[in-house]
Amino acid sequence: MEASPRIVLQEGEIPAIHQQGDYAIVAITKHGVELARRLQSVFSHSDLYYMSKFERGDEASKGIQLFEGSVRLLFPALFPAYKGLIIIISLGAVIRMIAPLLEDKKKDPGIVVIDDKGEHVISVLSGHLGGANELTREVAAAMGARPVITTASDVQKTIAVDLFGRRFGWTWESAEKLTPVSASVVNEEQVAVVQESGEPGWWLHDTPLPPNIRTYGSVAEALAIEPAPQAALVVTHRKLRAEEEARLLANGVLYRPKVLALGIGCNRGTSAEEIEAVIAETLDELQFSVRSVKAVCTIDLKKDEAGLLAVVHKHGWAFVTYTPEELNTVSVESPSDTVFKFTGAYGVSEPAAKLYSGAAELALVKKKSGNVTISVAVIPFAAAGGAGGSAATAAAAAGGGAADGRR
Repeated sequence: MEASPRIVLQEGEIPAIHQQGDYAIVAITKHGVELARRLQSVFSHSDLYYMSKFERGDEASKGIQLFEGSVRLLFPALFPAYKGLIIIISLGAVIRMIAPLLEDKKKDPGIVVIDDKGEHVISVLSGHLGGANELTREVAAAMGARPVITTASDVQKTIAVDLFGRRFGWTWESAEKLTPVSASVVNEEQVAVVQESGEPGWWLHDTPLPPNIRTYGSVAEALAIEPAPQAALVVTHRKLRAEEEARLLANGVLYRPKVLALGIGCNRGTSAEEIEAVIAETLDELQFSVRSVKAVCTIDLKKDEAGLLAVVHKHGWAFVTYTPEELNTVSVESPSDTVFKFTGAYGVSEPAAKLYSGAAELALVKKKSGNVTISVAVIPFAAAGGAGGSAATAAAAAGGGAADGRR
């Protein structure tokens, strides 16, 4: 059998590792290696590391990496390389070994520990932002073990403020109030969830909302409530007015759902700088946040437009194109014979925004600025993430992969 290369661990040196998956499994005992090998066989996207004295001869063919020396010296290489670490070592030992490596819950990988008999899978570190809680559940299910999760929002089946809407791509405007708002949620203080836009399916538990959490369909509705809630989670694409911020965000978190579709037409060769300036100016006029942009939509003649591609790549937006025939299925306020002459479509920005968003009406029908024409749609709740042209092409702005399930 082919010999597997060894990782020789030495003090003061970060070892070279070969990363292939998103997660690393580490074991140092006979029983731990048995568990680790079983887990890797069913848990995709994982790399396995264990001590060379437990070598079986098939490690090279399975991509298993053997190491010699103190396992403590392996973690400085694993920490920045993987999304999560699954460690089959005693909890106390793991804590002592990883303590010097900890930076911040926004940066540290999720850490999951399994006991040597595989009875308990424990979420240790970065339960929410690092994904350790979710990883714990997945690993426990794969092994038939018991998941051990101690974060208050999970055990109480309430809102995890730092994960709220993350599966939809929502982002928070500022992390400053995450901790105090989380405290209000788990301490059962009165909390308002104010949602003006975005996907509605954010409640994932199989129980009703806790009685301390009330939902509102607008900021105005929430502000009319007396007494005022002690904390707020606000979901909107709007830029809040100063009074709204003062009253709701004193102990609140503002989330930006991805609900804005920008229909854009431009002259050939228009620079990225001009396109980006028109987008920024337009959103500012509408008092919409650029963080809520989901996609840029246009005609397929512009699928290779360098300026457009540069802008969507910079921001990580979906880039979606439609054929002239698809664009012509949508009625527009001012059909243009000139545009039809050159493109085969009676409009570009307006019908593109409507097709992508599924919205009957646009927040901005059409605006011409220099070499750029722009329309803005707000994706309705029911249509968020679901509507799109049947034969339109889509490419992810960052990296050129599939955009978001739309074509």
